[in-house]
Amino acid sequence: MAYVVTENCIKCKFQDCVEVCPVDCFYEGENFLVINPDECIDCGVCEPECPAEAIFPDSDPKTADWTETNRKFASIWPNITKKGDAPADAQDWNGKPGKASMLSDKPGQS
Repeated sequence: MAYVVTENCIKCKFQDCVEVCPVDCFYEGENFLVINPDECIDCGVCEPECPAEAIFPDSDPKTADWTETNRKFASIWPNITKKGDAPADAQDWNGKPGKASMLSDKPGQS
């Protein structure tokens, strides 16, 4: 089992989760973070740290459409090991539905 970042992270990208990950399995896109499910050790420390409540175990039905997205982008985006700055309007996007189409496939710039 692994943890998965889901839709609510899009355009929020708070990054609090990155600081607590003991195996550095987060990868950064332009407006989204992902967890490499092959590196995640299922410790769960990232889940309560996410202000957007966007991280769930891959056994949760909310992750059905997101596990492969995490795997795909973890293979091409840069690894991130330190918390960076969230977008200035991150709080405005937190909790807004229908953000999946806004997911950028571009890598992050941290």
